[in-house]
Amino acid sequence: MSKASTVLAGIPDGARYDVAVLGAGAAGMAAAIYAALESRRVILIERTEYVGGTSAFSAATTWIPNTHHSKAIGAEDSFEKASGYLDRAVGNRSSKTIRDAFLKAGPDAIRIIEEGADVRFRPRPFHPDYLSELEGSTSFGRALEPLPFSAKGLGNDLDLIRPPIPEFTILGGLMVDRDDIANLLAMTKSLKAARYSTKLIGGYFLDRLSHSRGTRLVMGNALIGRMLEAARRLGVEIAVNTRVTEIVEYEGRVTGIVAVQNGVARRLSVSGGVVLASGGFARHPELRQKYLPKPVPEHSPSAPGHTGELHDLALNLGAHHGEGAQQNCFWAPVSVRKRADGTTAIFPHFVFDRSKPGIITVGRDGKRFVNESTSYHLFVSAMFAANKDGSTIPAYLITDSAGLKKYGLGMIRPGGKRLKPFLVDGYLTEANTLAELAQKLGIDAGGLAASVASMNEYAGTGVDPDFRRGTTIYERANGDPAHGPNPTLGPIGAAPFYSVKLYPGDIGSAMGLVTDENARVLRRDGTPIEGLYAIGNDMHSIMGGAYPGPGITIGPGITFGYIAATHASRRAAS
Repeated sequence: MSKASTVLAGIPDGARYDVAVLGAGAAGMAAAIYAALESRRVILIERTEYVGGTSAFSAATTWIPNTHHSKAIGAEDSFEKASGYLDRAVGNRSSKTIRDAFLKAGPDAIRIIEEGADVRFRPRPFHPDYLSELEGSTSFGRALEPLPFSAKGLGNDLDLIRPPIPEFTILGGLMVDRDDIANLLAMTKSLKAARYSTKLIGGYFLDRLSHSRGTRLVMGNALIGRMLEAARRLGVEIAVNTRVTEIVEYEGRVTGIVAVQNGVARRLSVSGGVVLASGGFARHPELRQKYLPKPVPEHSPSAPGHTGELHDLALNLGAHHGEGAQQNCFWAPVSVRKRADGTTAIFPHFVFDRSKPGIITVGRDGKRFVNESTSYHLFVSAMFAANKDGSTIPAYLITDSAGLKKYGLGMIRPGGKRLKPFLVDGYLTEANTLAELAQKLGIDAGGLAASVASMNEYAGTGVDPDFRRGTTIYERANGDPAHGPNPTLGPIGAAPFYSVKLYPGDIGSAMGLVTDENARVLRRDGTPIEGLYAIGNDMHSIMGGAYPGPGITIGPGITFGYIAATHASRRAAS
């Protein structure tokens, strides 16, 4: 048993804390760090055996406008510009007061966690907002990413971090980010790329001689690794494999929790506040059926901890869920494959294939129904909207041999090699003609032929009159910059032809518990449940179920972690 999993066992019944954080994803770990920076006694409780939640699986892009990073790269942004953009993107689906609280506190949240805890970020010189056609959008400056992190200093704590999705690694576990991928693809063409790649791969194999996994962490694992190191250094007590079965209330104020580990229950006293950061409701069986669209998605690439159990506890105290969201969950299209060990791989199709030239998506009628280059959230929203009699669930990602070789398709990497296992297990369908492909997939051959013919015409003109694909900065950014006249439109004609099935996948709750601008959970009459806070996906999203930019869950999660921890720390001190 790991060091972290024995923490609760060493705590006596009745132990006192200033702040208790329930859930160890990026939002929860941030809240624990901020409270510790306020010199509070903090316990961080995680239901599963790992810290990191879905954040550890993700790229960990963090959307916070107007940080010092934005200014450092010359982004022309302002509070007013960002607020206006959210007004247009979200409208009245969430509270403008709470959105503006996020925009005001976000820059301080990033500065403090970097300076006080060494949790480091960097901006990208080009990383557009998703709704780049709206006034107030920007092409860079708002989206931050965690710096790569060497976890050698974590010791055994490295094994506490939720490992990445295997299909997003290479060589049996080497994590790679966008810079690594670019160098790996160019290693036979550039001496600089070859040196970079050799050092990367060599370092990984050296790590495996003495560690259970590679110690160079990137993306979500890097963020969680830095947060874990900071939490340990600041004295945060961490308990994994621990369930909270009761939130204790006395005279309308939350005063503690009951936590159970290894069958032993302990009642812990909390003076400042209990912060809910468990990842939302989306794996709660009843709430999933109640709040998700039909057919209720079967697949989710997110981590398993967001069971919604804490929502039940909060609802019993008078909390309530938000209403009026554009979508109650955030979405990504996914493909599904059974792994050799019997587990199921659920692969989110974010940007690597859908928007590339020579790749289209069709429904059962063989016709396109969506702008393939739109955001993953809007892509799945379109799947649901067009799904008459099951016509677009599943949908079919279609390309030819040239597209497969150049861009890959889902779990199949660029190069077009080693296809046999994917063909044998049915993940990939191959055919010598479009008609044969349609027959194998059970879709309309005439519709598919017409769709491909139209796309071949659009590839030459650079204009998609059906769905206007590749007309926004964001859409073009996800295409192939070396391809023209439109980086997202290309011909399909080089046999054989290929397809992968796409399904809706939920990547996080958008609907959550209603709070005020201090992240305090509210009753239906608008009064706060004193001492109870909700952040991350437990909090009703300030984006109102819209998806205006990369990292719009982690950015607000960290920021409201800062807000909640600061407010709870002041309560503890009073």
